[in-house]
Amino acid sequence: MELFWILLFSSFYHHASGQGVYAQANAQIVHSGAACNVKDDNISERIYTIKEGDTLVLQCIVKGHPRPQVRWTKTAGSASDKFQETSIYNETLRIEGIQRVQGGRYYCKADNGVGVAAIKSIRVDVQYLDIPVLTVHQTISDVRGSYYQEKTVFLRCTVNSNPPARFIWKRGNMLIEQSKDNGVDIYEPLYTQGETKVLKLKNLRPKDFADYTCQVSVRNVCSIEDKSVTFRLTNATSPPMIRLSVNDTVVVDPGQDVLLTCEVTAGFPLPTLRWSPLPLSAQVRGPTLNLRAVTPTDAGFYNCTAYNNVGNQARKNVNLVVRTMSNLTFQITPDSNKDSETIQMGRDLKLSCHVDATPQDKVNYTWYKNGAPVFNSDSLILLRSDPDMAPGTSSLEIVDMKFRDLATYSCVANFPGSRVPELRVDVNISQNSVSPPVLALPPGGQVVNVREGGNIDLVCLVVEGKPRPPILWSRMEKDLLMSSGATTMETLDGRLMLRNVSRDMMGAYRCQTAPYNGLNIKRREAQVQLNVQYPPILDPGDPDVRSRNYQMVTLRCTVVRSFPTRLIDIRWFRNGEIIRMPMPDTKEKPELKFKLDPTNNGSYECRVTNSAGTSTCAFNVSAQPYNAEFYFDTPNPVRIQKGNNYSYNLQWTQRDPEATDRIIGYWINVRKNKQNVLSKQIDLKGKEPEKGVLLSHTISDMRIPLSYEVRLAPITTYSTGEYASRIIQYSEPYTYPRPSDHVCGFEDQRICGFSQDRSDVFDWTRQNHLSQNPKRSANTGPETDRSGTKEGYYMYIEASRPRTEGDKARLLSPLFNVTSVRGPKGSGRVPYCVAFYYHMKGKHIGSLNVLLRVRSIASVDSVVWSKSGHQGPDWRRAFFDISPSGPFQIVFEGIRGPSFEGDIAIDDVSITIGKCKQDTVSSAGKTVLIGGSRSLPLARWLTFGLSCFLLLLYR
Repeated sequence: MELFWILLFSSFYHHASGQGVYAQANAQIVHSGAACNVKDDNISERIYTIKEGDTLVLQCIVKGHPRPQVRWTKTAGSASDKFQETSIYNETLRIEGIQRVQGGRYYCKADNGVGVAAIKSIRVDVQYLDIPVLTVHQTISDVRGSYYQEKTVFLRCTVNSNPPARFIWKRGNMLIEQSKDNGVDIYEPLYTQGETKVLKLKNLRPKDFADYTCQVSVRNVCSIEDKSVTFRLTNATSPPMIRLSVNDTVVVDPGQDVLLTCEVTAGFPLPTLRWSPLPLSAQVRGPTLNLRAVTPTDAGFYNCTAYNNVGNQARKNVNLVVRTMSNLTFQITPDSNKDSETIQMGRDLKLSCHVDATPQDKVNYTWYKNGAPVFNSDSLILLRSDPDMAPGTSSLEIVDMKFRDLATYSCVANFPGSRVPELRVDVNISQNSVSPPVLALPPGGQVVNVREGGNIDLVCLVVEGKPRPPILWSRMEKDLLMSSGATTMETLDGRLMLRNVSRDMMGAYRCQTAPYNGLNIKRREAQVQLNVQYPPILDPGDPDVRSRNYQMVTLRCTVVRSFPTRLIDIRWFRNGEIIRMPMPDTKEKPELKFKLDPTNNGSYECRVTNSAGTSTCAFNVSAQPYNAEFYFDTPNPVRIQKGNNYSYNLQWTQRDPEATDRIIGYWINVRKNKQNVLSKQIDLKGKEPEKGVLLSHTISDMRIPLSYEVRLAPITTYSTGEYASRIIQYSEPYTYPRPSDHVCGFEDQRICGFSQDRSDVFDWTRQNHLSQNPKRSANTGPETDRSGTKEGYYMYIEASRPRTEGDKARLLSPLFNVTSVRGPKGSGRVPYCVAFYYHMKGKHIGSLNVLLRVRSIASVDSVVWSKSGHQGPDWRRAFFDISPSGPFQIVFEGIRGPSFEGDIAIDDVSITIGKCKQDTVSSAGKTVLIGGSRSLPLARWLTFGLSCFLLLLYR
């Protein structure tokens, strides 16, 4: 099912002179199509109700000149007023299979740059009903006793729905009514907002052990059926209990298989087990979760849940830890109490070792001196976890350093009993092997220049110092990140490689020694300035320059920014050839002045160069007039002509007519299937177009209901402008809500203001020969519309499944207000003629009824015409008089027959003031269509034939 809304924007703003047509914000919402429910709330906003999973179509019909651009936006329900952008930038928003989260307020914004943009909103209310969830609970005081042998039991039924659901409780097949059973209590808990109902069973009785059903209903809103859930309550009913086969934390090596078993120890009905989350490598077999060849990405918490809708769910968690070890680093810390930066005899020295590991607290550190294990002594102190360092750091303190302490020290990190490889780092401590680092920049390395898009290395070298630490790079401005997205980048050799440099990478960079893999002393740092050179950024202003011939034209190319800022060349070109002129001053704004004539129209370029490159301003200079701007809001542009033809009143304005030479006329081309059917010049007869003033031209002899492409181009003395194009579509001449002499052939999607009755079972369908289902039933329904054209539309009811006998579809005409129309002399009521064609072919045809619905305090329907059963293969004409007592509608009611060969169709409906005239109908049913039709009246053909016969007889 598809649901439609049409948002109609309409209003005009006129200049003080009374000339000019401009858009102004104003809106009206018109509903077209079937919705579950449409109503206005207290702030005059439409609320549109739709079933979850249906297709939503919102159409925004706009008015204004020039034609506005339409944009759809949305807010998340009523909680936010901020626009949330969508990808919809056209007049129709279509959402297939709408979900509940897509409900909310939708905005249609129409803007053409004139005045204030028009904005209209509509609230979409998505209706749904989930399957209810029924859980059973017992009072806390009864947990130790026999479950459900005595005391009180609560059956809690919860459902997600919109609108709020109605709850019905049943014991077996019997409805539970609180007023008739003192042993039950039905209530809604606080703060559940209509989503929960509780059935309380007080002091359980033998009859209370039974099947209980919770049935929920939204009262068939949007044809949503009721849903229910059933639970069997017995004296064995009990909540779930589980236990795990492993400890709460499991530590394993990478590549190892892991089995986690969750055993149900109690619960009736038998609880259901669920493991979560489930990695791609996971396999669940019964209560066991098998993780094969685990990796560090598999680490985390795994949850086993058991539930049987009795009491609370049973949960157990397992924390899976996968061992990892990487990035072993060391630090050499001279005597911190003496602010020393070198190794000195007689002073303390600390060696520290840290590895990034999981789990960090399970890492074992072992220290060696010249290959022999180190043990605590008066001069060597081992710290398993150094409180002065990062967590998980082991240190070896050398107290009152002696010559015997000069050696090679090794730190080994491992997981005892694990297959994870151990990591080792060696530190040579001698008077010549440890010295503070010194940073230096290469010559010219303090300021580095690079062109945008190029590659560059920033260099910061450790020229002295042992061991040489890594270099950390960062931006001087705290808020700026490195090209990798991190705040710092490590380089072992001090070279920061930047690739495809962009201008946002320009700025100051800091290089500094890392606090690890070297001396743990005050960090050395330096600064490098990176300059990114890029060609000038130019602004040409309006690149489309129009002017009258033989007037001065000035082209300006503004330099917005550039690096370097100094310009070295400015050159102007016309149609690719350089313009010979004195070298412009590079300190001035690039500018070109010349007199326009028919020989120097064309493309102009200004090429501005600095040392980084050249940029271009491009202009199109011409005396060619601007395009015409079609006016899309012409009221009733279509007029019916004889011979199944129509005419169209084409209207447009001329954009900035004073900008170029005087416009003397227009070329107009009318095309169908890319072939010209009309091409001619429109002569303005000396009248010049004025800005904002509408021009008109009537295009005649177009076939109903075909569409055409119209192309229009202005003409001046010297040139012809470019063609503007639009599509002309046939639409029914729409003059409701007063009866008229127009015939509704349903050729337009608006179907002349007719609408579907929301209280019926199904809808009428608009169709033509080209849109027919090729698998449709061959023995029922029309081949074409009443006029016999494949493009012509009609309305019909489809009798195939899921329709059943007696299903009704009603099509409502617009409401006609007749209070201002006077009846014949001596009569208080006005007669009207209702005429239409019908098609009722098939052995299972039901009935077609026409009802008169008169609006008063209550609407009254009365049958004024009816036909049943097979009526032959042809379209037939029907007409009758009515004399309503007040505002009225005509209702076409199609009733499905006993089987699928029962399609009924109608076409060419007219409602006119006055009684039906007999000369509009012939015995063959080929009648004139009132007020202009697709075929000549039969009476006129008979008159013509009789004249020809008398002429031949006379001769």
